[in-house]
Amino acid sequence: MSPVEIVVALLMVVGVLGIVIPMLPGLLIVLGGTLLWAFDEQSTLAWVLFAVAAAVYVVGLALQFLVPGKRLRRAGVSTSTLLVGLVTAIVLAFVIPFVGIFIGFPLGIFLISLLRTRDGRAAWVATKHALRAVGLNMLIELTTAFAIIGTWAFTITFLDRT
Repeated sequence: MSPVEIVVALLMVVGVLGIVIPMLPGLLIVLGGTLLWAFDEQSTLAWVLFAVAAAVYVVGLALQFLVPGKRLRRAGVSTSTLLVGLVTAIVLAFVIPFVGIFIGFPLGIFLISLLRTRDGRAAWVATKHALRAVGLNMLIELTTAFAIIGTWAFTITFLDRT
C-alpha cells in the first residue's frame, strides 16, 4: 500500500467510528477518503471509483431520510421531538463525557413525549420508536460506508495496476 492508501484507509476507519460514535460526519469522511485517493491517483479508474462512491453516498443519504423518517411519522414521533432529543444528547455529552450522548437522546425523547402526552406508556413507546429509527439510520449509514470501502478496497486490490 502506498502512503496515500494508508491515509485513506485510516480516514475510512475514522469515518466508520464517526458513524458508530456520532461525533464526526462519518460517511462524509469515508467519501472524502475516496476523493483523496482519486486526487492522488489522477486516473480514469480513480475518478470512476469516486463517482460510484458518490452515487452510493447519495443513495445512502436518501435512504437515511426516507426509511427511518417514514417509520417515525407513522409512529407519531415528530421532528421537533427528535430535535429535543438531539439537544439533550449534546448537553449531556458535555455534562457526562463519553456516555452523555447515549443517555441524553432517549431521555430527551422520553421527557418531551411525556410532556406532550402526559402518558408514561405512550412516551416510552415513542422513545422506543425513535431509538429503533436511529438504529436503522446507523445501519443504513454503516452499510453505505462499507459499500464504499469495499468498492475502494476491491479497486486498489484487483483493478489498480499503476
